[in-house]
Amino acid sequence: MNSESVPLAIENALKSWAFIIQDYSLLTFRSVRHIFTGKRYFVDLVEQMDLIGVGSLKIVVVALMCVGGSIVMNAASQFTRFGETALTGDAVSLALLRELGPVFTALLVAGRNATAMASELGSMVVTEQVEAIRVFGIDPIRRLMTPRVLATVLVLPLLVAVGDCAGLFGGFLVASLTLHLTPAQFLTRAIKALVFGDLFIGFIKPVVFGFIIATVGCYQGLRVKGGTAGVGRATIAAFVEASLTVLVVDLFLTRLLLYAFNL
Repeated sequence: MNSESVPLAIENALKSWAFIIQDYSLLTFRSVRHIFTGKRYFVDLVEQMDLIGVGSLKIVVVALMCVGGSIVMNAASQFTRFGETALTGDAVSLALLRELGPVFTALLVAGRNATAMASELGSMVVTEQVEAIRVFGIDPIRRLMTPRVLATVLVLPLLVAVGDCAGLFGGFLVASLTLHLTPAQFLTRAIKALVFGDLFIGFIKPVVFGFIIATVGCYQGLRVKGGTAGVGRATIAAFVEASLTVLVVDLFLTRLLLYAFNL
């Protein structure tokens, strides 16, 4: 590669990224606009809420129980050293509600549902079902993308709430076995450690993460190219991009919310 081709390659890459961001933004804007205008597909919304929410419930509960137990096991030695084992409940509740609950749940849902959206919609694009929907005068964005986006945004906070409870239960089980804490000691500290800012952070993050997961998954599915091989690439890209975007957004969102609530 000569010296003249390097700036050209950079320019082409920047143009490609700019086009992708523009295309994604326009598609996302259209899906959000359809929530408030025109015909709504309520049956599809309920179906997607069932697939995303109920379908992900088991893995979220099991994963967050293990996360809660891991927090206690990692913190137990330090708390025991300083004779402050009662602080275990504080550590578990704050870690789960502020950070681990929303992030772990979002990553699990991205792995399960963003990929499912990309593969399902991508298969519809490849088999020309999306074009058939458009021929019948139905907007495929309103029919296919909007219910998925709205369902994910509505369901993910509920999944996080259930996951946080499962994490607290897992933390309590480990704390009772290793630190011999009673339910009253653990739960009292866990609840008293929380303030309104913690609750707000714990439930605004899933809304943002759910929006990211659904829009990225649908975008990758609706922009599939290259036949069935393209569906596979879109599925992988949906998980990778949704997960990375969640983690990057979480970094800045955490800093903003902690500053806003002076935590």
